[in-house]
Amino acid sequence: MKRLIPGRVGALASAGVLLLVVPFVGLLFRIPWTRIGNDVADSGTALRLSIVVSVLATIVALGVGVPLGWTLARGTFRGKALMRSAVLLPIVLPPVVAGSALLASLGRRGFLGSVIDDAVGITLPFTTAGAVIAAAFVALPFVALVSEAGFRASDERLEEVAATLGAGSWRRFRRVALPQAAPALIAGAALGWARALGEFGATITFAGNLEGRTQTLPLAIFFELQQDPEAAFSLSLILVLVSLAVLAAARHSWAR
Repeated sequence: MKRLIPGRVGALASAGVLLLVVPFVGLLFRIPWTRIGNDVADSGTALRLSIVVSVLATIVALGVGVPLGWTLARGTFRGKALMRSAVLLPIVLPPVVAGSALLASLGRRGFLGSVIDDAVGITLPFTTAGAVIAAAFVALPFVALVSEAGFRASDERLEEVAATLGAGSWRRFRRVALPQAAPALIAGAALGWARALGEFGATITFAGNLEGRTQTLPLAIFFELQQDPEAAFSLSLILVLVSLAVLAAARHSWAR
């Protein structure tokens, strides 16, 4: 049955849609269509680095985010609410604060970064590895929370049946829980990858803006805005299209 939308509610909803859509319409009007191919080609290094960094960050986020999501969905322990708050924190933090926190902890003078530097001689800030860590930090909440929702929606009784048949905890997780939550995990991976691909604040604060090493596409857009705004608009379109494609794929996977 169709539900009628009250006129005032519909008007406010339309205003909300306009608020979201108008900036992208403005972007389309400012893109130099005759040179967009050259602009994208000139940013090839940043684009390739963005893909490498975002893929590696997504792998890291999946590696720890999926078990974290299962723990939040199935676990019963003290501090669970605090753990969920910690997962949510990178979403609400200003990105520059996230980058500062990473620098304070994993920098050369950080309490953990100094230990890593002394033990194995690895320095994370202002390196490609640092860009991966920054992107994984902001992508992890999306992977963990969507994974948690997927595990909550799956049938826990199947895991209990597997336990009665002698399956250990790791086997139940791998053979029963993961297949049931697979659509949500795919959606979480897509959202995490999109977030990692678009990361700016934490990356520039923790990893810097070094061309060929840490300058991902969002950082290249920021640089071009100061030098050649039209090139920045062209590169922005690439990120918009990629994000739309990822969101469409995530929605299809979630609907399954």
